[in-house]
Amino acid sequence: MNATPIVHGLLLDDYSRCQHYHSELDIVALRCHECKKFYACFACHNTLESHPFGPWKATPNMLPVLCGACKHSMTKDEYQQASSCPNCRRPFNPNCRTHKNYYFA
Repeated sequence: MNATPIVHGLLLDDYSRCQHYHSELDIVALRCHECKKFYACFACHNTLESHPFGPWKATPNMLPVLCGACKHSMTKDEYQQASSCPNCRRPFNPNCRTHKNYYFA
């Protein structure tokens, strides 16, 4: 059985919401391409790491998106085509799409 990935960030709750993004819909964590860690947001990452958040590049066998509600891992395409988690159906914040350049190359 796979271990639940750890999500990093500032003032996290159980759904991966952080001090920067904490609405009911802010439940997605994203993986930095450089350090391979999940973070609640790029701002948390850039505060806690010594390198800037690296946008995700296509890498086989790595899933860069995590639903904070059910911990379901997703591909970039699966996430970008969904308005909610394909596993638990919790809705995602549609405004996250405005940050896609931070998260995906």
